[in-house]
Amino acid sequence: MSIPKHPDDITAEWLRDHLGWDVTHVEVHEIGAGIGVSSAVYRARLTGTDVPASVVVKLTAIDPAAAFTSTVLKMYRREAVFFNDLANHMPVRVPAGHYGEVSDDGAEFVVVMEDLSGNRMLDQTQVMADADAERCIDTLAKWHANWWNSVDGMCDSGVAVALDDPIYPAMLPGLFDEGWAKLCSSAHCLPPDALQPVGPKYAAAIEGLLQTLSSGAVTLLHGDFRTDNMMFDADDNLILMDFQLTGVGSAAYDIAYFIGSCLDVDATGERALYDRWIAGLIAAGVPEADLDDMWDKYRAAALFCLVYPVVASRGMDLEVPREQALVNVMMSRQARGAVDLDWMALLA
Repeated sequence: MSIPKHPDDITAEWLRDHLGWDVTHVEVHEIGAGIGVSSAVYRARLTGTDVPASVVVKLTAIDPAAAFTSTVLKMYRREAVFFNDLANHMPVRVPAGHYGEVSDDGAEFVVVMEDLSGNRMLDQTQVMADADAERCIDTLAKWHANWWNSVDGMCDSGVAVALDDPIYPAMLPGLFDEGWAKLCSSAHCLPPDALQPVGPKYAAAIEGLLQTLSSGAVTLLHGDFRTDNMMFDADDNLILMDFQLTGVGSAAYDIAYFIGSCLDVDATGERALYDRWIAGLIAAGVPEADLDDMWDKYRAAALFCLVYPVVASRGMDLEVPREQALVNVMMSRQARGAVDLDWMALLA
């Protein structure tokens, strides 16, 4: 057995064989309930010689719908390659990668990474402090500038999928419609009024939005830059996690998703954070000419990112309070953006 299918398969013998660590005993406990959607997440406490006290292990999602979506969108492959090839060479703090493997069909995977428990964790269902939001914006500008128009080979290696990859228009419209139907029939997660006219028109717009977000300057995208995938260390430096949706495309994608899904801001606050991000890119050496149409792409990206809570809901138990809260808070924040950024004009 190479890839564990169940937490009971994460044994001392498996860790010795695949990581070369002198592990004599391991205790595994789930830590991702209500947070991990696309994967099952565990903490493994280790006993042995010269081994970490604990590591975090990610396996294929337990829910079949979540596992299917993650497989067809190459999410497991992306994260396994990230932790093997990129995690230890990042311009921002991420968990160190100890091991990553994915099956040939992309349906089963395992990642063993540094356990960063003890750092300050955030909760996407809560209000983020202004200072933390600004730290996130500054870090994101640093990330984007590092790979600005320097992404050759990333899609070929499997660490990223380009936003104009045919897999997205082939799969996302159907996945979105399934998720939208589930939400509209839910007793707890009915889409807000501002999103009601958007949903029926959304699937047909996906391909055009992705083409917009694939034009012009591109960079490496985190792809899931949201509060539940963040921590802060003792010096308030941002730590990023979860690399299953890394992509190549317009940097507007990440910033629009973060502001639109994670922050309780009005239109003025939104524009101030956007302008801060633009200033950060320029300060890091990004040519100003590359940013001329970025606000238009930002609006398109904000609309596209409605896909996240809707598609994720397919693999969620909407009777679980934490999962209800996550979907609802994302949609409520996006509903504000739907009005302020005039999504219906983009769908006309």
